[in-house]
Amino acid sequence: MAGDPYAALGVKKTATEAEVKAAYRKIAKADHPDLNPDPAAAERFKAAAAAYDLLKDPEQRRRFDAGEIDDQGQERPQRRYYRDHAEAADNPYARSYGFENDADMGDVFSDLFGRRGAAGRAGAEGRGFEGFAQSGQQRDFHMRGQDHRFTLQVDFMTAAKGGKTRITLPDGNDLEVTIPKGAQDGQTIRLKEKGGAGLGKGGPGDAYLTLTVAPDPQFRREGDDIFLTLPITLAEAVLGGKVATPTIDGPVNLTIPKGATTGQKLRLRGRGVNGGDQQVELKIVMPPKVDPELEAFMESWRKSHDYDPRIGMKYGS
Repeated sequence: MAGDPYAALGVKKTATEAEVKAAYRKIAKADHPDLNPDPAAAERFKAAAAAYDLLKDPEQRRRFDAGEIDDQGQERPQRRYYRDHAEAADNPYARSYGFENDADMGDVFSDLFGRRGAAGRAGAEGRGFEGFAQSGQQRDFHMRGQDHRFTLQVDFMTAAKGGKTRITLPDGNDLEVTIPKGAQDGQTIRLKEKGGAGLGKGGPGDAYLTLTVAPDPQFRREGDDIFLTLPITLAEAVLGGKVATPTIDGPVNLTIPKGATTGQKLRLRGRGVNGGDQQVELKIVMPPKVDPELEAFMESWRKSHDYDPRIGMKYGS
């Protein structure tokens, strides 16, 4: 640790006891040899372990800050290096870095690996660490694979009606995924044991798919209700009649009342998602071109039937 335990932990000399412990746990999670095979990570962990062993004790920390002992906890005339101590043949903790018989260090690792218990035991309840560092020795352990999270876009109709789609996992394998009927934007689907591979006897993790529903050019959804804007002709608006109307399950005949107007809403009960309704908003669309016959008719009609649809509107002060 190059003589500076604070630097080894990445904290300031003014760090609190809780900050020192938190810094050590962070390094242990990232660099412990059983979690990270990189030799450089092992060196960082060994330095951090030695630093924490020194600084966790208030009296040792005081003496180090006062210059009475060195970074190994030795009196200044008897200075030794951590590598010499940790790897010495007569050191019973040479492989496990000395935390097994230390209640406080054991607490750090029981937190890290998920099980609180007697000092010197660390495992994982439901997450896979087992049989770690007992009686000064390390045994093989089993770790459940990591969970993977992905975002999957599905089209509007698949989300509304349910269906199947295929995805390619990071390992290159294809997988058919069932999208439940009525799936919503942001909904998460769990794919059991389709995550990262485990270690030892640890099973694979799970994969989680968060759905994003692509917009549809004509349908809109709110909860279980479907919304649709339905264009109608001028004649259909005036005379009424039955008009074929799209739904997520296919077209149905919708009755347009006489004198229908733009913005008027009609309901198709049970034509939404999972028993919801479809709300149909009417929109009168003029013909592409107003021919002379229609123009002459409207001129004649207006003379005796004109009306003002803007009555009651305010036009400012």
